[in-house]
Amino acid sequence: MSAAAGAHFANPRNDFWRLLHAAGFTPRLLEPQEHFELLQYGYGITNAAFRTTPGSGDLRRGDFDRARLEGIAAELDPTAIAFVGKEAYRGLFNERAELGPQLRTLGRVALYVLPSTSPANAAVPWAERLRWFTALHTWLQPEERRGVRALIVGTDERILLVQFRNPSTGATWWATPGGGIDPGETHERALRRELREELGLEEFDLGPLVWEHESTFPWNGRLLHQENSVYLVRIDAHEPRPSVDLREEGVAGFRWWSLDELAATDERLTPPGFAERVRTILGA
Repeated sequence: MSAAAGAHFANPRNDFWRLLHAAGFTPRLLEPQEHFELLQYGYGITNAAFRTTPGSGDLRRGDFDRARLEGIAAELDPTAIAFVGKEAYRGLFNERAELGPQLRTLGRVALYVLPSTSPANAAVPWAERLRWFTALHTWLQPEERRGVRALIVGTDERILLVQFRNPSTGATWWATPGGGIDPGETHERALRRELREELGLEEFDLGPLVWEHESTFPWNGRLLHQENSVYLVRIDAHEPRPSVDLREEGVAGFRWWSLDELAATDERLTPPGFAERVRTILGA
């Protein structure tokens, strides 16, 4: 029916559009043919599989194009991608999922699984479906955090970065050391605590504030919005020796990087444009 109408979720018995409106995603109930209207509200729809079938049970593994979805995530950089039904998620990632936020991510893009809105999924009542759609709408408002970080520069102009690893997918990325500011802490006190815990770095002179950036990112099933203040810290050679167990923080390693290595690497550096910003700060 959707294929014949050229519109998503076109079956009148499908609850998708009614659920979107009831959960607060749209100010009015949209008709399936109005699906492009979603863009003005900050949402979009795409297919997990393009072949037309009577139901999800008729789809095969080859009908799902994971590379295409990864390309969408990389190009559009949405906050999150929500799958309407567990089968859409399983077909793409070959793993079962529980409803709600997932530990798996696509880079910085969070993933969420909703119950199917198809009339074939009648075992899940309207109230339960609405609960999950409403939960998604609430979850998309990220938790606010303030963070402080250090651009640590050695005497040879190398930069010390921390490697983080997603425990679900194994994906890794590199970032400056630092972390969240506890209530009542000054920036300096928080940074000294974080560098002592992460790196075992006790003695250093706090340099100037050189950078402020913010980002929204998924972490361990949560969606966080963090505003970071980055201070320049110049030190002599230092071998990182964490004073606390950092496994729960996802810390996987440490490395000193030259400016040329930062510019040439294919590994993920965060935030985007990191290498260029560092060169500007150091006047290199």
